[in-house]
Amino acid sequence: MISCAFLAAMLAGGLAVMAGEVEPSAEEAAILARVSAPRFPDRDFPITDFGAVADGDASTAIAKAIAACTEAGGGRVVVPAGRWRTGGVRLASNINLHVADGATLVFDPDPKRYLPVVTTHWEGMECRNYSALIYAAGETNVAVTGGGILDGSATWDTWWAWCNKADKARKGVVQQKADRDTLVEMVAAGTPPEQRVFGDGHFLRPNFIQPYRCANVLIEGVTLVNSPMWEVHPVLCTNVTVRAVTVKTLGPNNDGCNPESCRDVLIEDCLFETGDDCIAIKSGRNDDGRRIGVPSENIVIRRCSFKDGHGGVTLGSEISGGVRNVFVSDCRMDSPDLDRAFRFKSNAVRGGLLENVRIRDVQIGQVGKEVLCVEFDYEEGAKGEHHPVLRGVTIERVTAEQSGQVIAIRPIPNSTVDDIVIRDCAFRGATAAPDLRGGDVRLIGVTIERAK
Repeated sequence: MISCAFLAAMLAGGLAVMAGEVEPSAEEAAILARVSAPRFPDRDFPITDFGAVADGDASTAIAKAIAACTEAGGGRVVVPAGRWRTGGVRLASNINLHVADGATLVFDPDPKRYLPVVTTHWEGMECRNYSALIYAAGETNVAVTGGGILDGSATWDTWWAWCNKADKARKGVVQQKADRDTLVEMVAAGTPPEQRVFGDGHFLRPNFIQPYRCANVLIEGVTLVNSPMWEVHPVLCTNVTVRAVTVKTLGPNNDGCNPESCRDVLIEDCLFETGDDCIAIKSGRNDDGRRIGVPSENIVIRRCSFKDGHGGVTLGSEISGGVRNVFVSDCRMDSPDLDRAFRFKSNAVRGGLLENVRIRDVQIGQVGKEVLCVEFDYEEGAKGEHHPVLRGVTIERVTAEQSGQVIAIRPIPNSTVDDIVIRDCAFRGATAAPDLRGGDVRLIGVTIERAK
């Protein structure tokens, strides 16, 4: 463990410690060898062939195109250039929803357009709720691709008005809170998931894109704006590729990409500018995460850019099922409104084992708060019986030009922060001393310089 006196010396004089060798890992290459984007038959089904008219409601045409494409054995359902409106879209196996360059698909903010309820996860808790704007369940080979725009139509007058962080100037009732509390209580009481029914008359916002229990998923090229809540949220999926996606939406809980209890995931060449965590890896909340018991594992994140957000790459907080084997490389983070670069968050209600995380070759211009933050005191803090464990984290060749703190470790009683290695890194412009309350943290070949 690094001593407080040694940290003080480093901060005062920019002291560097001995550098060590970086051993290449075969694990990342093995994951990449398994991840393969689905391929689709070379058949196009333009929605205009099924009655869609620009600026009109294309819902029926999209559904007919998906049905025809399915009957033919799969292919692309094409949304051509222009502006189109729709309600919820449900994908089927072997369907690539292709939103072409110059196309904008606008989702109606009327909640009734996302009924009937479907099986989903809401903040890591299984329930029956509004469908995601784009939803698939139990399918194989599904995709959303193209250079177009998906507009969720969320504003403070529509979906965002429901949330716990609704505009204080409204001075209205926070509609989501009662339903959120009820769902948390149902999970704690062991209420069967099929009896946790929300949807019509309730206020749990849907996610934007949610493949649920799917295999071979591709989200590529599209731009997402104005999401009701989380943006790209694969749940219990295997073989997921999220590539060249742009997320620009600063609403509440607008996480960019949240793989939950997924295996073999590649997130690459994406841009995140979000109202919450940019990438947040999850595996279920509280007893639901432990009941399902499926960790998120084998995740590669590379060549992504991060602007605004609460965290760049986050593990948690709904992490009760655990996470392992996460590899982050060749990324760029830079915004005064990006709070933290790397964030690990849990508490004694959620617990979870977080292990084997490798971060390398990341350039940070500035972050508003910490470069590395471990928040095991998140929300409920120590008020529970499940103690989170973080172990086996390596951070190599990371540079930062400006931050609040370089490191903040906030454990709780009986939590574990073990084997954290920061190697060959340079952190400049730190405006506050590290907060290192506990844990095994080793710095090798590191410089930390206070802002002048």
